[in-house]
Amino acid sequence: MVFALILGALTIAFSNHAVFQYTPASITPAASSTLSTLPGPAQSPDSKKSAGASGLAHDAVPASVSGSAAGAATLPVPNTASSVIDLAALDISASALRNALVNIICYAPAGSGLHSISGSGIFIDPKGIILTNAHIAQYFLLADRGVSCTIRSGSPAAARYSAKPIFISSAWIHANADLLTATAPSGTGEHDFAFLAVAGSAAGTVSPSPFPFVPLATTPPSSGTPVVIASYGAQFLKPNQVQSDLFPTLVFGSVKSVYTFGTNTIDVLALGGSAAAQEGSSGGGVADAAGNLVGTITTSTTEGATVSRSLNAITASYIRADYASETGRPLDLLLAAATSTETSDFASEIPALESALTASLP
Repeated sequence: MVFALILGALTIAFSNHAVFQYTPASITPAASSTLSTLPGPAQSPDSKKSAGASGLAHDAVPASVSGSAAGAATLPVPNTASSVIDLAALDISASALRNALVNIICYAPAGSGLHSISGSGIFIDPKGIILTNAHIAQYFLLADRGVSCTIRSGSPAAARYSAKPIFISSAWIHANADLLTATAPSGTGEHDFAFLAVAGSAAGTVSPSPFPFVPLATTPPSSGTPVVIASYGAQFLKPNQVQSDLFPTLVFGSVKSVYTFGTNTIDVLALGGSAAAQEGSSGGGVADAAGNLVGTITTSTTEGATVSRSLNAITASYIRADYASETGRPLDLLLAAATSTETSDFASEIPALESALTASLP
C-alpha cells in the first residue's frame, strides 16, 4: 500500500547577522528535511514485496530560517575563510563524504499511529559509528512497538546493516517527545544529534573493515568557508522510489552565515539553498576541504525551488560541547571505546528514554 506523504516541520528563527544568540520565543512552523508518512497501515520490512510496496517519506527535521530572534544578542564574526577554493581538495573530501553517507529507514507497523521515516547519517569512525539526528534515532527506541530500522547505502540505497544506538540526546527526547506523532513538528535543532553503531550486516552483505568514514571536526568553519554537502534527499520521489530508487545528493557550496545557541560559539551553519535542501536530508553531512565533518544537517525549508530554500546544520564543535555537557565526558571517549561496550552501556538508558518518548502515545 502506498502511503500519503507529509512534510514534517522543525523550524529555527535566525537573524540576518553573522552570529546571534538564540531565544526560543520566535519559533514558527516550517518545513523539514526528513520524510515521514501519515499514520496508517505501514508495511513490514521483513518481506521484500511488502517493503517495496510501502511508501516512505523523509524524516521530519528542523527547517526554516525566518525573521530575527526576539531579543537576540548579535556578535560579529570575522570571515577568515580563504578566497581561494581548493577544488581538488574539495573533490577528495566529496568522495570521502559520499562513501561515508548512509540512509536510515524505519518502518512503523500498521495501526501504531507512528510514521515510517527516511533520513540520512554519516559514518564518523572506522568501527562503524554513525552520526545522525535525534529525531531520526528516536525510532530506534521504539522496537517494543514494532518499529524496525535499517541502515542503507549505495546508489541506489540498499539494505546493508542493522544498528543500535550508543547515544541519543536525552535533552532532545524530553523536550520533543510530543513531536513523535505530529504532522507538522517544529523545533530548533538544539540537542538534535545521536550516534548509532553498526550491529550486523543485512542478509547477503558483508560489513567493511574498516568502515569508510569522515572524522568529526574539532573546530567550526567560519562564514564563507567552501564545503561539500551530502544526503539522501527524497522529496521529489514517489513513495515506491524512496524504497528502490533513492540516490545520494551531493552539493558543493559554502557557509553563508554562522549562528550560536549561546553567546559567542559557532553552533549553526546556514548553507543557503541547494538540491540538498529537501526532505530526507536530515542527518546528512557537511565537510570542509580538509576532509573533516564540520556539521550535520538539522533544518531546511522544503517549499519552492531548491535554490531559494534555506538549509542549516549544527556544527561538530557544538555536538562535541553539548555531548560533554550532557554526559560529563568528552565525545572522544565514546568514539574510542568498543562499540559493543557502548551499545551495552546505552541499553540501560533505553527504557527511561522510551518511557519519556511514548508517555503521550495510546
